[in-house]
Amino acid sequence: MKKIGILFGQENTFPQAFVDRVNRINPPGIFAEFVTIDKVMQGADSGYAVIIDRISQDVPFYRAYLKNAAMAGTAVINNPFWWSADDKFFNNALAEKVGVPVPRTVLLPSNKHPEDTNDKSFRNLIYPFDWNTIFDYVGFPAYMKPYAGGGWKHVYRLEDKEDFFRQHSETGQLVMMLQEEIDFSQYFRCFCIGGTEVRIMPYNPRHPHHLRYDANYTSSPALLEQITQHVQTLNQYLGYDFNTVEIAVRSGVPYAIDFCNPAPDADLHSIGAEHFEWIVETSARYAIERAIAQKPGKDNLTWGRFVQRSPARSKAASEKKKTAAPKAKKEAAPTERKATAKKSPVKKQPKEK
Repeated sequence: MKKIGILFGQENTFPQAFVDRVNRINPPGIFAEFVTIDKVMQGADSGYAVIIDRISQDVPFYRAYLKNAAMAGTAVINNPFWWSADDKFFNNALAEKVGVPVPRTVLLPSNKHPEDTNDKSFRNLIYPFDWNTIFDYVGFPAYMKPYAGGGWKHVYRLEDKEDFFRQHSETGQLVMMLQEEIDFSQYFRCFCIGGTEVRIMPYNPRHPHHLRYDANYTSSPALLEQITQHVQTLNQYLGYDFNTVEIAVRSGVPYAIDFCNPAPDADLHSIGAEHFEWIVETSARYAIERAIAQKPGKDNLTWGRFVQRSPARSKAASEKKKTAAPKAKKEAAPTERKATAKKSPVKKQPKEK
């Protein structure tokens, strides 16, 4: 019997609905439950074929537990190793490389020194920073936000450079980024599950939080198809199984504003009944697919195309392969070469996926 678990914190509606839906579908040999933990032994099997992670971004203990579970073969959604390494500034740079429009963005050093550092720790930085070039590139109004933050925490809308310096002085040790404002005519929040299934939800961040999904736009099929393709591309390159992408449309161009949301809000009372039903059903069926495919003791994580198909990594592997064979042949002793030549050829078995 394979178990699908969900690891969560303060949210109420989605976890129970997810578990109920998996068990209502009732796939043979598979059932779902809330994850329970009473000990974490190194390398030990967690007992779960699949775990949906909704909380480890706030609880380092859970993140470590999930990495350990993944090592033993659990398919963790989302990949805890990649999630630990990812950030919003990197995401923007990657989006540019894969042809998805994003706002002009720059990375900023923290206003205050991190703990256990001093002026000598920053001898590679030139002070003052080249603020004029930065401001000319981004323009005003602009947004300043943490480079690895979420949940609309510490987000500032800035009118001019004086406003920037005033607000930046309040950010302490946070590493921030400054981002061009996209004055949008339409805005969407898009769920993506499994890198392919996309739910485009009209959304207006200018509204109060409880009214943000009360948005109605007239959009062409071509625009919606373009948004769908952008959302799929981003999630497939990043390797996220469960994520949201926020899209702002300016002059007909969809800009990806925020797409590092691997534990996105899925509460019934926030997103509404129709969106909630889609998310519950789609995520339940995707988790079942992953449980069926899961192989105990193997790597069952999703690794995005950025990691899988890095040109430098592929080139290095290719060069290593070219140079390794001749070297091994040259160093082999004559008796070893003779013995090898007499062996019957053995057909290689296909690698287990």
